[in-house]
Amino acid sequence: MARRKSREKAPVTQDTIDRCVAKAVAEGDIVNFRFLFFPYSPLRNDSSEEIDTDKYAYLLPEAEDEENEAYRAALAKARESAVQAHVRAQLEKNGPAQLHADLVLMLADNAVRLEKYGAAAQAYELLRIRAKMCETILDASDAALDAGDIPRAVRGYTVASGLEYNYAAFPEPLPAVPNYQTKCLMLHAVYPRNPEDSVALQPPEVHVQTALAYLLRENTLAERLSRRPLDTQVAFLTSLVRATDPEWDTFAERYRSACALVKSLSERLRNRDAAADDGESLASEIDQQQGDDAFMEIPAVLLGRAIEKGEWWQYLKELAYLHPAAPLFVTRQTVTKQLEIIMPRYVQDSPLIRALGLEAV
Repeated sequence: MARRKSREKAPVTQDTIDRCVAKAVAEGDIVNFRFLFFPYSPLRNDSSEEIDTDKYAYLLPEAEDEENEAYRAALAKARESAVQAHVRAQLEKNGPAQLHADLVLMLADNAVRLEKYGAAAQAYELLRIRAKMCETILDASDAALDAGDIPRAVRGYTVASGLEYNYAAFPEPLPAVPNYQTKCLMLHAVYPRNPEDSVALQPPEVHVQTALAYLLRENTLAERLSRRPLDTQVAFLTSLVRATDPEWDTFAERYRSACALVKSLSERLRNRDAAADDGESLASEIDQQQGDDAFMEIPAVLLGRAIEKGEWWQYLKELAYLHPAAPLFVTRQTVTKQLEIIMPRYVQDSPLIRALGLEAV
């Protein structure tokens, strides 16, 4: 039987290359952009992969993309003769591609605009200007603070935080990413021996600095803001919390409800230490199951739902995922020898508590 001849791949047109490049650049998609130059990229004529298949439809712009201003600007850049020649040369090259700097810079700027900070960090790092960009953004943010433009300053610090790099990552440095579910456990890793040792009960000045370092993920950024008056820091932090969590008011309402519940159970909580000294638990005062249910209602109210047999750290992680700033306003509390919960605590007359709407009525 004669061997069936394989269909020869048709050359990829320049227009197709331009459109694929423009789409990745406009979307701030560093992954797709780098993929276009891989050895098995469908844009390469020596690759067996074909661009005109459903498999690679995501690389091509759709009709709505072509109406986008960012896409049109990226397409105009991709169609410049010098850029086309460079891109074509890299697609024909054997070995790692040298990405065109103008395209990478435009991609990074678009990624920042779209809040794809990890992609922007990688693109700026490729150009070796990431640190300079961070400093430029922070200088502009500080100027906004001087002018009293808190939202603009928060936006700038958020971008700078998003552009931070983790040089300890394996197997290669990668952008630092928010991981509040891990950081919240570190924040509450040590059980407070005294109430004032808990994060939520720190003096207002210290608490604000802890909150800034936690939310911005960088001590250096918090230290930069520490030179500002406390009222400016509180205004900045309030805006940051709300920008990070659009559902903050919903949490604040649950927080106040949890405070009311704690108040109703305060007598039992005050008797906890005395019961422990006597070698007893609260189960000696009330039915064990009723006691557990009553106190377990506190973290459930904070979270907005109950976790079956949930431990304090499970509630804390879920809370951090939904409301990143929430772990800053709770503390661990041992209720019985078998039960530990998280509960709301705060310093009376804290300006931050008032600004965030957490103060119990």
